[in-house]
Amino acid sequence: MHTRPIPGPSRRPRPSRSLLLPLLRPPRMVRAGGALLAAAGLFVSACSQGGSTTATAQAGLAALPRSTPAALTSYYTQKLAWRECGVPGFECATMKVPRDYARPDSGTVGLALARKKATDQGKRLGSLLVNPGGPGGSAVGYLQQYAGTGYPAEIRARYDLVAVDPRGVAGSEPVKCLSGPQMDAYTQTDITPDSQQERNALVDAYKRFAEGCGRQSPALLRHVSTVEAARDMDVLRAALGERKLTYVGASYGTFLGATYAGLFPNRVGRMVLDGAMDPALSARKLNEDQTAGFEGAFESFVKDCLRQTNCPLGVPGTSPEKAGQKLKAFFGKLDASPLPTGDSGGRKLGEALAMTGVIAAMYDQTAWPQLREALTSAMRSGDGAGLLLLSDTYYERGANGQYSNLMFANAAVNCLDLPPAFSTPQEVRDALPAFEKESPVFGKGLAWASLNCAYWPVQATGRPHRIEAKGSAPIVVVGTTRDPATPYAWARSLASQLSGGRLLTYDGDGHTAYGRGSTCVDSAIDAYLLRGTLPSQGKRCS
Repeated sequence: MHTRPIPGPSRRPRPSRSLLLPLLRPPRMVRAGGALLAAAGLFVSACSQGGSTTATAQAGLAALPRSTPAALTSYYTQKLAWRECGVPGFECATMKVPRDYARPDSGTVGLALARKKATDQGKRLGSLLVNPGGPGGSAVGYLQQYAGTGYPAEIRARYDLVAVDPRGVAGSEPVKCLSGPQMDAYTQTDITPDSQQERNALVDAYKRFAEGCGRQSPALLRHVSTVEAARDMDVLRAALGERKLTYVGASYGTFLGATYAGLFPNRVGRMVLDGAMDPALSARKLNEDQTAGFEGAFESFVKDCLRQTNCPLGVPGTSPEKAGQKLKAFFGKLDASPLPTGDSGGRKLGEALAMTGVIAAMYDQTAWPQLREALTSAMRSGDGAGLLLLSDTYYERGANGQYSNLMFANAAVNCLDLPPAFSTPQEVRDALPAFEKESPVFGKGLAWASLNCAYWPVQATGRPHRIEAKGSAPIVVVGTTRDPATPYAWARSLASQLSGGRLLTYDGDGHTAYGRGSTCVDSAIDAYLLRGTLPSQGKRCS
């Protein structure tokens, strides 16, 4: 699950070069220097699971015993020391969890927490845990920069909003892999290799990334799975004094929430899974589905672009296929002759960075004007600055040349959760026709991006599996019909797997649905969180 904090009122996932892309809600768009700038979102890809399209999912995720093991009592009964943490209205704390649940005394991990207390304590319903996706997205950052002020006023009045950065992420003993300059080199590596030399260079880049993670985070790297993060959430539930866990998870956060429900079905409160992932699919199938999703989003972007003046991909009446051919040809030119960007470090816009920038904007249609301007500057004026900015935002690269740990954590979780989609370059080459059929524009790059876990220093512990969560309270699963990162079919599948699943459909574009402009979606989710009223069977919103 590769989702991808997402500051801003919108939340979207972005792609990552681990398995596929990180899965997060889209970030809000803010004005910067006169141009639209995505303020920290995550182009998140769904976690890939399993090694082949036909891999059979394991039977359902087994629930853990209801009683707390004696060896975990000290963790479940710990008292949280909340304190001010520099953001007005928010409190922070650190929670200890066992690094290895099989050996609780072998070491601990400190998890970063944040809380915004309910504004109407007299009508408080309890704690609401939020997660924006990833894996690798900072839930604490998401709470402080969006949810704590951007969630509906009545939700903020009735619930203490709480966030925990999952183990290995942001403030929770973050996984580290590469330095800023090393990441610059990594993100510029050609991901559409045309020769043996270029294929070797890509494999070497994946190996250096994996070796860096293994060298800098050796102990934690074996213990950042989604199952372990879900168990941490139950420790947090107890530490907060809650009998049940009330939760809103987006993108990869849906896999995290569904995993919690599978492990602790009797402790599920009101749970919303928005932009759902399907845990039963193989890695290759997930990546192929996502590749098709981004092609569909690109076609929607093209239709919008052609309605504007001076679209760089064609004139009114141009087919999405022709527009895609034009963009693909442009990527090919960049492969041979990168464009200047004005970057202080001398980075130029090559094919890899340009493709990342385009894909990043597919998460949210509010980014389309920014992408149109960036493509116009690059294709007509030879200025790559706009697409580089989109790519840097996706990778969470700061102006100082340093990167957040989003991509490191994304790979660490994904490569532990599921076996790699491909194990050798030849397997990727054999799969290229299928990927390019799903997306003539992005298929080749996304297929090669699925190779990186083949060289991971830690063997995967997870496998594709169904999650039924028998005995849980009802769980609302939200799917967007033209979601590029978590295709709608995944939401339908997860809702059907969960014994208490209830599907809410948003007929629209973009990644995730709650808080993105649909009064129908927002009112249905708010009614469930506030009053326990489920959306009607088959409810569709637009």
